[in-house]
Amino acid sequence: MTSGAHRARKRFGQHWLVDQGVLERIVAAAELLPGERVLEIGPGRGALSERLLRSPAAAVLAVELDRDLLDGLRQRFGADPRFSLVAGDALAVQLPPADKVVANIPYNITGPLLERLVGRLDRPVTPPYRRLVLLLQQEVAERICAPPGSRAYSALSVRLQLLAHCRRVCAVPPRCFRPPPRVQSEVIRLDPLPEPDRLDPPLARQLERLLQRCFASRRKMLRNTLAGLLPPAELAELAEAVGIALSQRPQEIAPPAWVALAAGLNRRSSDPQVGNG
Repeated sequence: MTSGAHRARKRFGQHWLVDQGVLERIVAAAELLPGERVLEIGPGRGALSERLLRSPAAAVLAVELDRDLLDGLRQRFGADPRFSLVAGDALAVQLPPADKVVANIPYNITGPLLERLVGRLDRPVTPPYRRLVLLLQQEVAERICAPPGSRAYSALSVRLQLLAHCRRVCAVPPRCFRPPPRVQSEVIRLDPLPEPDRLDPPLARQLERLLQRCFASRRKMLRNTLAGLLPPAELAELAEAVGIALSQRPQEIAPPAWVALAAGLNRRSSDPQVGNG
C-alpha cells in the first residue's frame, strides 16, 4: 500500500498534517544547520519528511510504527542517502543518535514520549538534544509553557521548565489535518538545558516528591500541604527565606522557588525521605 492511499488509523492516533504554512513553521522553528541529524517521530505519509529533506540537515532519521506506511516512505525518499527509516514503536526501539527532534506526537503517548525524549528531573536524557519541535494537543502545550499563576500551570509546567526552555510556536486548528482531530493542537519548542545547569539527583528527587505532594491538592494553601515536613516555625522561616508565602497555592510558585524550597528541606532535615508523607 502506498502511503498516499493509507487511511489514518484511530488506534495509532493518526492525523495527517496538510497545512503547508504550519509545516514551514515547524521546520523554521527547528533551525536545522548543516551537519545536524534530525530525528522525526511518526513521519506518516511524509509531508514533514519532505520539508526536512529540503533543509541543510545532514540526515533525517524517521521512526514509524505503522508498517503499512513503510513501503510508501521508502519509495518516496529511499533514493535520498540522507533519509533512513526505523520500523517500530518510538517508546520501545533504540532511537538513532540525533541532534534535534521533530515530532507530530500521537496524543495518546504524549507523556511517555516526552519522558523518553527529555527525561525526568532526576534522570534527564543524556546527552540532551539541542532542540525539540513538537506538535501536541494544545491543552498539553499550554501546560508545558504556562507561567506561574495561570490556570494551566501545573507540576508538568515546573518539571519541563526546569529541564528545558519552553516556547510556544503556533496554534494548529483541526482544519490543518486530515482527518481533523476533535481537539486544538499547538507547536512548541523545547531547548533542553545543558548538563551543568541540571539539578543534582538528590535535589531533583526531593523536588519531585514536593511537587507530587503539593499539586495533588492544588487548591490548598502551602501551609496545609507542607504541614508536617518541618515544625511550623521552621517552615515559616524557610518560606520567608525562599520568598514565598504559606498562604499561596502550588500554581502560584515559580520553578526557581520550588527548587529553593526543596533545597531548604534537604538542608534542614536529616531524613532524606522527608516529603514522602
